[in-house]
Amino acid sequence: QVQLVESGGGLVQAGGSLRLSCAASGSIFSINAMGWYRQAPGKQRELVAAITSGGSTNYADSVKGRFTISRDNAKNTVYLQMSSLKPEDTAVYYCNADIYSDYTWRTLDAWGQGTLVTVSS
Repeated sequence: QVQLVESGGGLVQAGGSLRLSCAASGSIFSINAMGWYRQAPGKQRELVAAITSGGSTNYADSVKGRFTISRDNAKNTVYLQMSSLKPEDTAVYYCNADIYSDYTWRTLDAWGQGTLVTVSS
């Protein structure tokens, strides 16, 4: 089927930067939107940023001007460049992709396993 594998999380001090990556693999015919969500302890999962196959982007108000989402369609990979990090950005970050599978010939809503980002004050 399909897999999303994230990398790049870790511990960083407030004001620092991190770059998350998410690579999709498997029976992929095409990928439409890709995005990043996050879930902090005791809170609901929320959209951080999303990008269409054509490059249009959307950001949560809380990260506008600090985070940048991008993608490499040739590599089926989406990135999240996070700058000016704040302690309230601490969460598990999940990659999400809308994938049309050439195995099932159906659209799959695929999720990664999550990567922890911890921002210390």
